[in-house]
Amino acid sequence: MSDTMPVIEAVDGLVAAYLLDGDGGGNPLDWSGVRAWTPDQGVLWVHLEQNAPEAAHWIGTASGLDPVVRDALLAEETRPRAFAQDDGLLVILRGVNLNPGAVPEDMVGLRVWLQEHLIVTVRRRPLMAIVTMRERLAQGRGASGAGDFLAQVAGLLVDRMGPVIGELDDGVDALEDGLQTTSSAEVREGIYNLRHQAILLRRYLAPQRDVLSRLATEAVPWLAPRSKMELREVADRMLRYVEELDEVRERSAVLKDELVAMLSEKTNRTMYLLTVVAAIMLPLSFLTGLLGINVKGVPGAETDWAFIAVCAIMVGIGVIEIWLFRKWRWL
Repeated sequence: MSDTMPVIEAVDGLVAAYLLDGDGGGNPLDWSGVRAWTPDQGVLWVHLEQNAPEAAHWIGTASGLDPVVRDALLAEETRPRAFAQDDGLLVILRGVNLNPGAVPEDMVGLRVWLQEHLIVTVRRRPLMAIVTMRERLAQGRGASGAGDFLAQVAGLLVDRMGPVIGELDDGVDALEDGLQTTSSAEVREGIYNLRHQAILLRRYLAPQRDVLSRLATEAVPWLAPRSKMELREVADRMLRYVEELDEVRERSAVLKDELVAMLSEKTNRTMYLLTVVAAIMLPLSFLTGLLGINVKGVPGAETDWAFIAVCAIMVGIGVIEIWLFRKWRWL
C-alpha cells in the first residue's frame, strides 16, 4: 500500500460516500445515493469537504444532526476532543500532515460523527488515514460498522505518527554524534528545529491521548468491546509517542547545555592562553620600553653586540617564566 498522497477531488463537497456491507467492504455512493439512504439499508459513511457549500448545506439540513454537532463539524478551529450526544459520538482527532510540500507538525484535523448507522467525517485537507480506509473498503478489509470504523481510523492516524517521531529521535542522535565535529551554529539550528517540532506535535498529541483513553470507556451501545479494546491499544501507543516527544525535548535541552558548556570551555581556554601570553610579554615589554627611552647612559648604546645580548636576555627571561609557570602548574 502506497504512502503517497493521491489527489482526491471533492465533487460538490462530497469527497466519498460508502454503504458498508458489514463484512469489511463498501459500495460507493454519490449525492443521490446519500440523499436516498435510510438506516435500514446499513451503515452509511459520508466524507465531506468542510469549505464546500453543498457539504455545509447537507450537514445543516438533510443530515438531521443536532445543532451542537453541526457547529462542531463545521468549526474553523478545533482541538482533539470527544463527547457523547444521545446515541452518537462526536470525535475530533488530528493526524500528521503528509501532504506534498507540507511539514508533519502542521497537524490535519478530522471531525467525526458516529451513530450506529451513520458515520460523517469532515476534512479541510486530505488525510492519508482516510485514503487507506477507502483502499481497505475496496479490498474488503475495511470497517464493518461505526465502532470498527472509529478504531481503525484512530489506529491509522497513530500509525503514521511513528515514523515522524522516529525521525525526531534520529535527529537528536545525529546531533549528539556530531557535537564535536559539527559547527556550533548548525548544532544550535538543529536543536531549535527539533524542539520546535516536538513542541508543536505534543501540543495536539497529548490531548488526543486523553480523547482516545476516554473513548475506550464511553457507554455507547453500538461501541463493541472489541472496538474499545482496540481503542485502548491505540491510546497506549499514543501515550508512548507523547513520552518519546518528551524525551526528544529533554535530550535537546541536555544537548543544548552540553553545547553551551563546550563553547564556554573553549572560550575559557582561549582566554587562558591569551592571559599566559600577556603574562610572558609583560616583563619583556617593560624591558624594551625601558631600553627604548631616548636618553644618554643606556648600556650598550655604543656596543655592536649589545642588541644580540639584549635579545638573548629576553629569550632567557621568557624561558624562565615558562619554567616557573609549569612549576606552579599554571600551564
